[in-house]
This record gives sequence, C-alpha cells and structure tokens, in this order.
Amino acid sequence: MSDKRQRARVQGSWAKPPPRPSRATGAVSNNQQTRHVDADPDSWGSGPQKSPKTFEFHQPSKVRDVPPVKVMEQAGIHEISRGPSGVSRLRLLPGFLPPEEADWMFSKLLAELPWSQKTNYRQGDAYEEPRLTCWFGALPYTYARSTLAANTQWHPSLSTLRAAVEQACGCGFNSLLCNLYRDGHDSIGWHSDDEASLGRRPTIASLSLGDTRVFGVRKQPPPEENGDYTYVEQIRVPLSHGTLLVMDGAMQDDWQYIVSVSPSPPASGGERVPRSGPTHQPDLQNHVPRARRPQAGYQAAIHSQPTINLRSEASSAPAPTLLALRVGV
Repeated sequence: MSDKRQRARVQGSWAKPPPRPSRATGAVSNNQQTRHVDADPDSWGSGPQKSPKTFEFHQPSKVRDVPPVKVMEQAGIHEISRGPSGVSRLRLLPGFLPPEEADWMFSKLLAELPWSQKTNYRQGDAYEEPRLTCWFGALPYTYARSTLAANTQWHPSLSTLRAAVEQACGCGFNSLLCNLYRDGHDSIGWHSDDEASLGRRPTIASLSLGDTRVFGVRKQPPPEENGDYTYVEQIRVPLSHGTLLVMDGAMQDDWQYIVSVSPSPPASGGERVPRSGPTHQPDLQNHVPRARRPQAGYQAAIHSQPTINLRSEASSAPAPTLLALRVGV
C-alpha cells in the first residue's frame, strides 16, 4: 500500500501547474501603486478611462422664418416700406388703357419700333441681353457697362402715349427705353434703376400691354446680412393688359425688381399680335385714366406683352427721365 502511494506521488509530480506570468522588470511591490503601462492606443478599452459627461440641454437659437411672398393686385397707392432713405410707394392702375386702345398700341409698337439686341458686360465678359431694346431720348443712356446712343426721332404713337402717362403721374418724361420680350424665355434680372444719369429717386411708370407678366419686387437686405436676400420682403405684381404701375419715393434705393422667365410660355414660342382689335387709332390725347381691369375673357386672346416704363425726376436737373417699353410674353 505504501508502495502505491509512493508511485502516485512520483507520477503526480510530472503534472506540474502552469507557470505563473513573470512580472515585468521594474515592477513595484504590492503595497505600492501599480504603474499603468500604456497599451496599443487603437486597442479597445486602452488608455485612461474617462467617466462619461452628463447630458446638458442647450436652448437652440431662434429659427428665422422666410417671410411669405405677398401678391399685389388691388388698385391704389401702396406704401410698402419706410426707412432712413424715405418712403417707398407703388401705385397700381389696372385698366389704365381699355382693351381696344391697348390692342391698337400693342400692334403698332411691336411692328414699327426699331428693335435690336444689346450687348452688355459682366466681369469683363460680354453677353447678349435676353430681350430686344430701342432707345429714344436727347441724351445717351448707359447701364450694364454699355451705352445706348441718343435718339431724338420719337415714334408719334409713343409721344401720344407719353402724354397720357404724364397726365396720370403728374410729372414729365423726356426719354424712352423699349424692351421686347420675344417669348417666355426672355427676361430681365434683379436690378434697380439707380444710375447717376437718372438723378436721385427717379419715378418709374410701367405700362403693360399683352399677356400678363409677373413683376417681382424685393427689399434690399440690411448691411449685417452681407448681401443675403433669403429673409427679405418680396412682392409679386401681376401686370395685365393695359395696367399702369408707378414706382416712386425711395424705391430705387431700398428695393430691386425683376421680370423673370415665364414658367409656361405659349405654344407658339414667340410674340403674337392679338386676334382682334380696333381699326382706328385711339384718342389718347384726351384719354382719362381709369382704374379698372381688362375683361378676363378677352385676356386669353393676348399672347405678347409690351410694357412701357417711364422714369421721371422731381428736380429740373438735365438728367434723362426715362420711358421704357417691354414687349413680350
């Protein structure tokens, strides 16, 4: 029996316990703080562990709402802003010309004015305006770094029409810029008529003939916006056949306007004369402005739109006061 126990002890001695991991050189004793040996920084859980921060709620800054675009259709005088530059006003007169007179004037001017395409310059690059123009006035007119030469040969119908608009506005005009929008792709971008040659705070009168085009107006942003127009006020004014729109006061200082591309040009793709119209010349010399709209059913027959923009100064300075004609769809 003692021999078996002896052999068991001898055999069990062969099964040695696994070796214990040796301590790294420089290890400290148990009663001392063990130094942390940095492991691979990319390994999970390596490095000093930080307790997670508690959640802190921060009130978000106030969200700015983009102001809704207003639509102006009611006849009358509309004061749209007051500021350091003064009061800005729009005067809207739908039906200033009745349909038969507007039709006659539309056909006459579309066919007989000397339309041509103007070349402008932006940052040294030349581009052709997306519309046709012609100019009437004793002085040249410069915008977009190109100049329209003086032209004193006024068309008789334009002289008659100018007199009717002067009667309505109570001020005189001495020059005319005509713009022909040949189809829905022709347009004019955001701008103000603030050229030095027009003087300070000119009055702009716009007479529309033909299809309705939307006249967009937006306020100039304050200096702290750094030219960002995202949050400025905007107004849309549908200009229907025979409508007169007058801009005065601080409009050219505080606002910009645009005639944008028409989203749904007519199937013809170009200007068209109304289907019907008077056979006689209207008597505009004794024309009395009427603040009424053209008949809605009749407007469907009109497929191109001229607009006459008249600009005037209150002062007696020799700068040109401008009449601008827009023809297009």
